[in-house]
Amino acid sequence: GIAQLRAGRRRDEAMEAMGRGAGQVLRRWHDAGDLGGVIAVGGNQGTAIASIAMRALPIGVPKLIVSTVASGDVRAYVADADIAMLFSVGDLLGGPNPVTGPILAKAAAALAGMAQAEAEQRRSGERRLAAVAVTAFGNTHDAVEAARERLLAAGHEVVPFHASGACGSAMERLIDEGAIEAVLDLTTHELLGERYPADIYAPVRPGRLTGAGRAGIPQVVVPGGLEYFCFGPPETIPEHLRGRPTHHHNPYNTNVRTSAEELEAVAELMADRLNAARGPVAVVIPAQGWSQVGSPGEVLHDPVANGAFVERLRRRLAARVPLTELDMTINDPRFAAIATDLLLELLAPAGASRAVVAAGRDIPMKETQR
Repeated sequence: GIAQLRAGRRRDEAMEAMGRGAGQVLRRWHDAGDLGGVIAVGGNQGTAIASIAMRALPIGVPKLIVSTVASGDVRAYVADADIAMLFSVGDLLGGPNPVTGPILAKAAAALAGMAQAEAEQRRSGERRLAAVAVTAFGNTHDAVEAARERLLAAGHEVVPFHASGACGSAMERLIDEGAIEAVLDLTTHELLGERYPADIYAPVRPGRLTGAGRAGIPQVVVPGGLEYFCFGPPETIPEHLRGRPTHHHNPYNTNVRTSAEELEAVAELMADRLNAARGPVAVVIPAQGWSQVGSPGEVLHDPVANGAFVERLRRRLAARVPLTELDMTINDPRFAAIATDLLLELLAPAGASRAVVAAGRDIPMKETQR
């Protein structure tokens, strides 16, 4: 209780409790229709408390923090929520001054505008339309874009999520909030980060590949982007991984090939989570490559390591979870068509079987549906 927190010596525990308590109040106001948005000002500690509180609110509710630490790494504060951060430039000590005063005034105006836009969206019904989530990387872009176009043509709203740790966690959160009707998980790289947290795209909240299963919504899962770790500049690569095949994606992002042993561990994690799913689920594997840089002729192509993943996944998956391996790369337009049509079948009452058979009739298939 409060007395125990006061008597304790852990400031972090006290601030965590304050943030959670404030979050409960905010959520109660929101659920009662009495909250249009929330704004906070603070330094490191105030930002920590405010961000914990704001993360209790659903995505879409306006949230803004004016902070002295907003020019640094704010990932821990924002996490998987849509919190806007504004750098205060000057310290907030002593109240508004000639530098911070105008910034605070503009922040208040910004929140008022966001709250007005939120109210208008609610009145028009623009928000909260159920959508299909599609996970993405730059290296799986062609597959994502082809799938998006196919889903739109079938009459579905589509929301892509960059598999950068925060976006994937936000997708899981939106599933829990009921905003997602199905998931085309083309890029499951964050599962690698969850198993090996040194990857810079490790989820900000553990639990990738669990939301759809809990909600019982359809999901088609692909190992996109699992064949490499993501690190920062080359000097940030862990010592024990240096010397492996490496792709220098840009000055701030370096990709290092995963081993068979690492992929087998990820396969077990994937299988366990998909086996627990309450709704329809299917796995589709592009046998020739799981990303642009993991395709034949590219530096990260390693069919032996990928094959170890597939074999371990096949052995561990429950019999009710179909696994189909297609003899093509993930960015082959035919692959996106098959995976998307399979998801559309899972969304329909008839189930998945016809999609794999019909879509694969003229497609090279390394393995048939098991």
